[in-house]
Amino acid sequence: MHKLQCISVATLAAKVFSRLSTRLKSSGGRPSAPLGSRILTNPDDIFKHNMWDHVQWTEEDKENARKKAQENSCVQIPLREQGKFDTEAHQYWDKFYEMHRDKFFKDRKWLFLEFPELLPLDANSRATTRRQGDRQVGIPSPGGSNMDSETSHHQHSGTTHCRPNADCQTACQGASQEKNEDATQTSTFPGQHASFRILEVGCGVGNSVFPIVNSIKETDAFLYCCDFSPRAIQLVKDHPDYDDSVCHAFVHDICEEMASFPFPPQSLDVILAVFVLSSIHPERMQRAVNRLSTCLKHGGIFLFRDYGRYDFSQLRFKKGRCLSENFYTRGDGTCVYFFTKEEVHEIFSSAGLEELQNLEDRRLQVNRGKKVVMHRVWMQSKYRKSYPPSPS
Repeated sequence: MHKLQCISVATLAAKVFSRLSTRLKSSGGRPSAPLGSRILTNPDDIFKHNMWDHVQWTEEDKENARKKAQENSCVQIPLREQGKFDTEAHQYWDKFYEMHRDKFFKDRKWLFLEFPELLPLDANSRATTRRQGDRQVGIPSPGGSNMDSETSHHQHSGTTHCRPNADCQTACQGASQEKNEDATQTSTFPGQHASFRILEVGCGVGNSVFPIVNSIKETDAFLYCCDFSPRAIQLVKDHPDYDDSVCHAFVHDICEEMASFPFPPQSLDVILAVFVLSSIHPERMQRAVNRLSTCLKHGGIFLFRDYGRYDFSQLRFKKGRCLSENFYTRGDGTCVYFFTKEEVHEIFSSAGLEELQNLEDRRLQVNRGKKVVMHRVWMQSKYRKSYPPSPS
């Protein structure tokens, strides 16, 4: 096994313990949420859980990761062979879902802990009660075991932690109501009567869809969800919890600039993209985010979670799988890019959105059976579409 992948457990535990002890002494206590609060304070406990939160890297860790990424990207797939991974991407994902159906990923029970903005005001109180119950029975945050299968493969899935307050979200839900009034009166579209609209892009087989659907029933909210894999969308529609009174699933490629959405511009309160943008060619990401941003109301929020630079899954790629810098193709033909905070900020700010949160989520993922410890890195961000300046 690679040197970076199989670090001596005792050595790694001691390093992590030392770093965290220093950090906790300087901060006066455990780091607060977001991104979990399971902190390794005793190196002997490292195999008691599948994931440990808020892990700090040493300069040596960073340099070793940089060298490993440089090594596995020194041989790139020839340009003449790269085109198919972009033009035939939907076919590779169709094959993936045909093989795994809805058995590969688990529902994201952590979703509302990190992204409470997904819920309208009338669903927030019920969700808060449910989250408290989840904590009592041990349902994990994004660092818990629910994330293991998802991030070990893929899903075409900081400054401050933004929690919604009533004034802000009421304004967000009412934003652009007058501007959209003409569109809703002159055309009919799914969810047109909802006051709170959500879009999940790259929804896959519904691992975010159904937690959201089951939380917004009996509210004035509506969920749109799309994927460019027809197989995935059919699996969503065949799910027993699919309810077209609160959800509309449709096939859509967010990189296809001429493709239309089933709702008017500036009609969405929230857009969710979890492990989605990383599957897009880096040269096409900006245009996709620009176009999606036009769908948000003023005050609407774009929620993002994806792979971070030097994540374990990047470092374990073999030579010959690299397409371009930090962009790889897996054995099944699907692709993945690994972001930095600076790149995430550049993409969303260039789309005219303002930063609410932009975090680098570093964790230790533990295989307790094989006694292997892995460094995981994810990005988690929230960006808002600003209100236009007042005429005065």
